[in-house]
Amino acid sequence: MAKRQNAASEAETPAPETPEETAERIRQGKGAPTPTRRQQEAARKRPLVPTDRKEAARVARQKQAEAREKARLGMAAGDDRYLTARDRGPQRRYVRDYVDARFSIGEFLIPVMLIVIILTFLPVAALQVYGLFALWGFFLIAVIDCFVLGFLVRKRLAAKFGASKVERGVRWYGAMRALQLRVMRLPKPQVKRGQFPS
Repeated sequence: MAKRQNAASEAETPAPETPEETAERIRQGKGAPTPTRRQQEAARKRPLVPTDRKEAARVARQKQAEAREKARLGMAAGDDRYLTARDRGPQRRYVRDYVDARFSIGEFLIPVMLIVIILTFLPVAALQVYGLFALWGFFLIAVIDCFVLGFLVRKRLAAKFGASKVERGVRWYGAMRALQLRVMRLPKPQVKRGQFPS
């Protein structure tokens, strides 16, 4: 038994290196002398104030502009990393997609208001009065449409995510999105009209 252990230990012991092999291994493995502590500290030192302040400010502005542009594009595309807390989450995405797929009366509230403002500049009193009545009537229809939208959105979210898991404020979120012109919505619409989320 002792003979077997001696033979095994002799087989595991590596053969000694010659001085030439040792020198070659050291030369290949390192390639340069170890830098002193002073050299390492000097390499890590950076000035507190840059030598060319104008150039440093220009580079900083350029980096900030690139970061802002990246965030703007990410938010427009609906990337969760760049969305505000108000727009983040699967339920908010579902509400956005549902509102964008739907035809909403409130989308045309801003153009109707502009038309009424133009009518108020005309010297015809009857046009001004009818324009205001039309605006209030349109606004009332848009509010009713928002209530219907809120009911539909909550019902669909309850069916998809569960009635107890529906987030607060989704009705208001959907209504505010429905009152904006489609081209002005942020994040940008990711679905076409009629392409309702499942």
